[in-house]
Amino acid sequence: MNGNELLLAERQSAIARKLQSDGRVIAAELAAEFGVSEDTVRRDLREMAAAGLCERVYGGALPVSPAGGTLSHRATQAPDRKQSLAVAAVSEIAPGSTVFFDAGSTNLAIAAALPIDMVLTAATNAPAIASALLEKPGLNVVLIGGLLDRQVGGSLGAKAMRDMEALSPDLCILGACGIDLTSGVTTFGFEDAEFKRFAASRSRRVLVAATSEKFGTAAPHAVLPVAHCECLVVERDADPEMLVQYRDRGCRTVVAG
Repeated sequence: MNGNELLLAERQSAIARKLQSDGRVIAAELAAEFGVSEDTVRRDLREMAAAGLCERVYGGALPVSPAGGTLSHRATQAPDRKQSLAVAAVSEIAPGSTVFFDAGSTNLAIAAALPIDMVLTAATNAPAIASALLEKPGLNVVLIGGLLDRQVGGSLGAKAMRDMEALSPDLCILGACGIDLTSGVTTFGFEDAEFKRFAASRSRRVLVAATSEKFGTAAPHAVLPVAHCECLVVERDADPEMLVQYRDRGCRTVVAG
């Protein structure tokens, strides 16, 4: 390894450590710290993003969202924490309303946590969520069709968009892979982001329930700014200062548990 390669490796290792400790890096600050140009730092960040070590955002980078794997795999992770979020989210659902459940493991927990005597119209693009909703006899269940994405666990694409166009939900319970004050709600798939955006635009209110590790992280595709989320359901260990910042952007926060 020559001197330039060593400097590059050392610089990128330092960036990775800073991402882990601070939860975000700013290109201009890194350039000043390392005594190199911002173009050099941006090139470092591009290479690190291509290697899956960070997610590029405007002006710098964020840690990569931990929300990977299929829906069935994600549903087995932190079930107690998701159950706590689900109970809090259910309190935001008005009887008699129309609710869209986006594909997601926490949203699956919310569907399962609905009271057995709840009466409402529930729509979803995720067969696993539809199955959980069918256990509640007072629900009218609408399944959004189309080509199923195995990773997302839900229907995406043109048919799903057309089906969604026929609905005007009172509430959209949106899935999120990453949430950040600057980057907003993000997800891993391009078509998933497109469908989520459309579902949110068709709905009167948007709710996002997410485990703590998703905050301050990003996935490659933007869904919507946090200001478009009327309600965030968070875990009880959520940083109070962070919640104030979300509230300043118009998000009402509900703390689970």
